[in-house]
Amino acid sequence: MIRSKLHSFKEFWGINQTQASHHEKLISALGGFLSILLILLISRAFLELSASVALVASMGASAVLLFAVPHGPLSQPWPLVGGNLISAFIGVSCALLIDPPILAASSAVGLAILAMYYLKCIHPPGGATALTAAIGGESIHALGYQFIVTPVLLNVLSILVVAMIFNALFHWRRYPASFQQSSYPSDPSHENLSHEDFIHALKEIDSFVDINEHELKRIFELANLNAHTTHLAPEDIQLGEIYSNGKVGKDWSMRQIVDESRSQKPSKDYVIFKQIAGQAKKTSDCITRSEFAHWAQYPMIKENGLWRRKSPQD
Repeated sequence: MIRSKLHSFKEFWGINQTQASHHEKLISALGGFLSILLILLISRAFLELSASVALVASMGASAVLLFAVPHGPLSQPWPLVGGNLISAFIGVSCALLIDPPILAASSAVGLAILAMYYLKCIHPPGGATALTAAIGGESIHALGYQFIVTPVLLNVLSILVVAMIFNALFHWRRYPASFQQSSYPSDPSHENLSHEDFIHALKEIDSFVDINEHELKRIFELANLNAHTTHLAPEDIQLGEIYSNGKVGKDWSMRQIVDESRSQKPSKDYVIFKQIAGQAKKTSDCITRSEFAHWAQYPMIKENGLWRRKSPQD
């Protein structure tokens, strides 16, 4: 019951269930630090401090996309460049042509969203760029349309170059996403899925989806692989037995069932395990028998000091 309510709570708030490694999180943070440091130096060369900080707030949002989700559609070069420059143009225009400032700011953001949609360059930080141009203060208004070039264009090109160089240091993060396509293994069973098939599917959703075609195909392949992986049935999981996840290398691990709370309802049928071998994040946990069975591949037995897969004859 508690686990079910927790799952519903996470779904309501949209809490991401996927987990990136600590290594990946640190890389993203370092990339964001380096890019904003460079952008702040450029911005301060053209704007007074308060205005440059306002613009960096927009670029900070871009940094999250380029370094935390470098393969996402919202993070790619055209959304980054087009989204910011077009939004800057709209923001400056609204500031010059619309009065009062509240209406100018509202119009800038609304028109920026509309333009980014039609020009296929949706980039959420573009809304902040438009807002900054509309109500950013006298130093920004004094620049007029020059604001689009200095500092917006300089900042955008700076973060683009940093993202390309920095992410290139890590083969799984190469940016733009088109540089990453060749590193994905191809599954022959999905060769009948064409580019047009994915575009049609995305159109049917009728809402912007922040994932590119190649990442979507990769997710489909991994999900399909997992679906065809052999797992034990919940009734096979017994107290005292030791099980392996059947993986190789650093992902291999073994767990022993040390306690259980049986129930006819799968959602209340719990087991407690402890880690016997491997480098899994959790050394012990309480999960449902079904969840454990999904993790386990086969039971293990120790013979002459060595672990081996338990056969039906044992």
